[in-house]
Amino acid sequence: MLILTLVSVTVAALLLARLLLMRRELGRMTAQLRRYNKGTTGKKIDVSLFDQRLEALAGEINRQSDLVVDAEARRRRTENELRQAIANISHDIRTPLTSIFGYIQLLEAEPITSQEKHEYLTIVKNRTKRLQALLNDFFELSLIESSDYQLKTERIEMNVLLSDILVGFYDRFNERNITPDIRLPQEAVAIYADESAVRRVVENLLINTVKHAAGHVEICFEHREKTAELRIVNEAKELTDIDVRLLFDRFYTVDRTRSAQGSGLGLSIAKSLMDKMNGTLTAELHGGNLTMTCRWKLTLAGEAV
Repeated sequence: MLILTLVSVTVAALLLARLLLMRRELGRMTAQLRRYNKGTTGKKIDVSLFDQRLEALAGEINRQSDLVVDAEARRRRTENELRQAIANISHDIRTPLTSIFGYIQLLEAEPITSQEKHEYLTIVKNRTKRLQALLNDFFELSLIESSDYQLKTERIEMNVLLSDILVGFYDRFNERNITPDIRLPQEAVAIYADESAVRRVVENLLINTVKHAAGHVEICFEHREKTAELRIVNEAKELTDIDVRLLFDRFYTVDRTRSAQGSGLGLSIAKSLMDKMNGTLTAELHGGNLTMTCRWKLTLAGEAV
């Protein structure tokens, strides 16, 4: 009986000691978490008492803290992007509007010749078209990036589609004295995608090429082992690695004054469309040459999706 009593007392004492240690450890963890939440320390919770349940609790708290930090970083990044987008939109809208308003004042306030009147009206018309194009591009990008934007998947003969698009750009290349080196495969290559989206991507890339290319331009479409690949290469000696990393950002233009005629949304639209089609669009700079590459994954049947 005495032995049983001693054993019971010993067990009770050990349990009480264990409970006190756990209470002290919970208090220590609470103090650590409080300091972390106040921002006085960046150190995460650690556990000095060996207990699997306490270690698991500390691990989950630390993971939750990481999630909160990541969410806050994403929120700040989104806010910065939105703030920059609003500033760029305001600038790009204000510029043609200011010009339009100025020429309207000239038309109203001064006795002008019919030739001057025609010149002013032409400028107003061109500025209005630029403003309309900007708003259309911004609206299109907002639609593409919405979660409910749907693409119509169909079989597309890329040789035919690319040939049709390139013919439409003949005059633009000719005006810039550019003779592109065009290489399309002899065999037919088909992909499964949205034809209007593919056309928009290729046209936006070509528009960018015509606008900024200087010298040699290479346009190559290839059927690779696992992808169908469209590659457009042009000289771009004025570009830097930083420019290339930012090419697909909204409203980004190499023109630091934002005085170019483009909205800065063309490549962003192309990138978003390629993402929607589960493809990729990348940009690389090598030896003063810019390479824009579109890739569509191939199915087992050898056609791209």
